[in-house]
Amino acid sequence: MKVSIIIPVYNEHRTFHQVMDRVRLAALPPGCSKEIIVVDDGSTDGTGQMISEYMRTGEVAGCRSASNAGKGAAIRKGIELASGDVVLIQDGDLEYDPNDYARLIDPILSGQAEIVYGSRFLGHGERGHFSRRQDGMALRNQIANWILTITSNLLYSAGITDEATAYKAFRTSILRGLPLSCRRFEFCPEVTAKLRRLGYRIHEVPISYNARGIADGKKIRARDGFQAWWTLVKYRFTPRHTLIREGTDVAVQPLPDPRG
Repeated sequence: MKVSIIIPVYNEHRTFHQVMDRVRLAALPPGCSKEIIVVDDGSTDGTGQMISEYMRTGEVAGCRSASNAGKGAAIRKGIELASGDVVLIQDGDLEYDPNDYARLIDPILSGQAEIVYGSRFLGHGERGHFSRRQDGMALRNQIANWILTITSNLLYSAGITDEATAYKAFRTSILRGLPLSCRRFEFCPEVTAKLRRLGYRIHEVPISYNARGIADGKKIRARDGFQAWWTLVKYRFTPRHTLIREGTDVAVQPLPDPRG
């Protein structure tokens, strides 16, 4: 199984080399190979030059946008370039630990799941206990995430603990079957909403998390939280047949839906 790791990047020169080192060294389950795809979203701080060097040596595939189009747009471009059986999203900073890759991919490899979210709120104990708090995460971010998670569970019966997690892994064929339109940070709610409307179950595993703040380069803002919430609401009432890209083999799963 080939795993395409998509890294959307915008002005991350302080941490990008460290991220790349961790991604390259991260172990995958036996029988898996790794493809690293970096999409530079119009960086102006030298990150683009760093990526160009990695591309020159053949360590990564990728492309560069002439202007900052947004994280969602960068992820969509990465999905187009991916050649793997599985797509895994990796942020271009140090908040998430690539040592969790095997934990994310194992359920797909074993046939247990087709979509896996890495939850920052599940404990690493044997029972994977749920915790409402994430040490180090700003309270406003925790509140926003709770609202998005509760909305996902109320509108879509998602049964998840961390809707806004960046660590998400998908079978590529399923992800490519969704007509995505996200530009900024709506990728997470858009895929959550569309996958659940189509009946796909989301499997969660516990992951590590090292929160950073705006001073450290975190880019998400309050308006992005509202946009994410509105995205969840909007797609709850969108006709289901419009959630599948024409010409793909994605099917509506047998999940009861009052809208039919």
